[in-house]
Amino acid sequence: MNLVIDIGNTFAKVAIVDRGEIVARETQPQLERDLLLRLLERHPETDRAILSTTRLADSATEAFIERQVGRLIRFGAQTPVPLRNGYATPETLGADRMAAAVGAWGRAPGRELLIFDFGSAITIDRVSAAGEYLGGNISPGMTMRFEALHRLTDRLPLCGAPAGETTLTGRTTRQAIESGVAVGIVHEIEGYIDRIGAQNPDLALFFAGRDANFFADKVKKPIFVTHDLVIEGLNRILEYNAQLNS
Repeated sequence: MNLVIDIGNTFAKVAIVDRGEIVARETQPQLERDLLLRLLERHPETDRAILSTTRLADSATEAFIERQVGRLIRFGAQTPVPLRNGYATPETLGADRMAAAVGAWGRAPGRELLIFDFGSAITIDRVSAAGEYLGGNISPGMTMRFEALHRLTDRLPLCGAPAGETTLTGRTTRQAIESGVAVGIVHEIEGYIDRIGAQNPDLALFFAGRDANFFADKVKKPIFVTHDLVIEGLNRILEYNAQLNS
């Protein structure tokens, strides 16, 4: 069994994966040792781990994990992955972006991939049909856009995702903000899909992250929606490295 840890800007996600299936999953603001111990006590067969983080490295916690499972990979730019990396500055590439690309490739190998991950930021990443990570773009996530409108102006209220249908013409300030942000992101997504899809008719679309369902309901295309794409990718990277070292 594998211990997979994904520490993002807002949450730390921890999963136990058995032969490709997630059998336990926890999410918390900070990675707590008590949580790790509880998971490992319930799954004592766990004998290796992978950790990806967008935060500063915590060598003490990493050493603790390694003592518990025997082997730990701290996923970074030098870690072998089952994709070619065409990024010009691989040392600056977010580990979660590469992990999501590997997870998507595992689900749809041999197809051109376009991956949208809706978190604090929205990341848009591409993988070629030949298995090369091509790069992508980053833009503010939905919550970040609402907060920016509120904090950087004097009178605009703090809003959130609209509960009902969005509109192209807001009739109140709150409606204008809610629909303006949501519809703007939808148009952004559809622009990428239409322009890249025009060159790649077999394009496979992946939506991941906390707002994936919200936008999947508004983009009328066949989409793979999964909230565990980064976890899946990290697990594949762990298995890939285990095979390389066997």
